[in-house]
Amino acid sequence: MSTELKNRTKLFALRVLKLVEALPNTKSGKIIANQIGRAGTSVGANYRAACRGRSKAEFIAKLGIVEEEADECIYWLELIGDGKILPVGSIAPLKSEAEEILAIMSASRITASGYSRKTTVRE
Repeated sequence: MSTELKNRTKLFALRVLKLVEALPNTKSGKIIANQIGRAGTSVGANYRAACRGRSKAEFIAKLGIVEEEADECIYWLELIGDGKILPVGSIAPLKSEAEEILAIMSASRITASGYSRKTTVRE
C-alpha cells in the first residue's frame, strides 16, 4: 500500500496528540482528549494493519475500521468547536485532514470491494 498514506495517517495521529495536549484540564476536556486521542491514533494503526492484511477481506475490513475512526475524530472535533472548548479556527485544518482521510479510505474500500454504493442497495 501507499507509503504516503502511512506517513499521512501517522502525521495525523501526531497532530491529534498535540491537540490533546492543548485541550483544557476539565472534565469535558479530559473526556474528549481520551476519545479523540484513541480514535486519532487508531486511524494510522489500523491503516498499517490493513496494509499487512492477509486477505482482501481483511484489508477491506480494516479500511472500514479506519473509516469509522476518522469519522469519530470528525465528531469529536465538531464537539470541540461547537462546545467552544477551543477556537474553531484552530481545529479547522485538523478537521479538514480527517475529512480527506475519511474520503480516501472510503473510496479505497469501495474500490477494493469491487462495487459502488449504488450496487449495494437491494430493492
